[in-house]
Amino acid sequence: MPQDPQTNWRWLARHEPPGQHTAWTLDFHDLTYEWRRLFAEAFGTFLLVVVAAGAPVVDVASHGQVPLDAQVVAPGLMVLGVIYFMGAVGGAHLNPAVSMAFALRGNFPWKRVPGYVGAQMVGAVAAAGVLRAAFGNIGNLGVTVPGPHIGAGTVVAIEALLTVGLVSVILGTASGARNIGANAGIAVGSYIALAGLWAAPVTGASMNPFRTLGPALVGGHYIDWWAYVIGPLAGAAIAVGFAWILRGPPSQAATLAAQGFLGGDAVAGRPPTTSPGGGGDGA
Repeated sequence: MPQDPQTNWRWLARHEPPGQHTAWTLDFHDLTYEWRRLFAEAFGTFLLVVVAAGAPVVDVASHGQVPLDAQVVAPGLMVLGVIYFMGAVGGAHLNPAVSMAFALRGNFPWKRVPGYVGAQMVGAVAAAGVLRAAFGNIGNLGVTVPGPHIGAGTVVAIEALLTVGLVSVILGTASGARNIGANAGIAVGSYIALAGLWAAPVTGASMNPFRTLGPALVGGHYIDWWAYVIGPLAGAAIAVGFAWILRGPPSQAATLAAQGFLGGDAVAGRPPTTSPGGGGDGA
């Protein structure tokens, strides 16, 4: 396999599993199809926030028909579905903390981060708007808020901790020999559900600034909103540091995963990938 990053990308893209091969995965640096990637980020984040914020809203509207365990599992299942059905379009970040982490890790170009983040914000606000139009401004419109007697400092700490785990799972499943393609959605979705099962009563288990800001902006509920921005972003940065400790320099495989290539190294006949700098299978 060619070692030049651009040629390497094209070689790998041509060997994608059937059904995932598209013109825009042939060359991530071709901006002709950037609108598709941004639409995928907006649509994916829309679906995530509709489910994550919609579950508590529907619980209020239905007088308690959506229990807490269902509310926290639903977002994980939605992320799993989104990664499977359109992760190959642009990477399915769905979260500014994830986009930042990929960029910090060297797997994603910083100049593309503002577009992804902007698309994610549009999707989150649109989702909150749909919920308000459908159900009214009830249940705080599903915005994540601290639990009883939980201060903003605790929110920052818990959200950072949760996001360290989330981003570590994302970076780990995207890297080298552990690159399992779209099946990474199982690990990521499972982690989101697990984190919610124990932390939802404390902070709401947001792990995503726009999961909180979208409903907050549309519903006008600004309870310690800044803690839900600082916590996940700090957690993402810490997770990138852990990735360097665990796996060293970033790999080409993780770069491809961050940009939407979900083939994985397990495809028959594919040689192992290495980073442009000759590193191993780190994320």
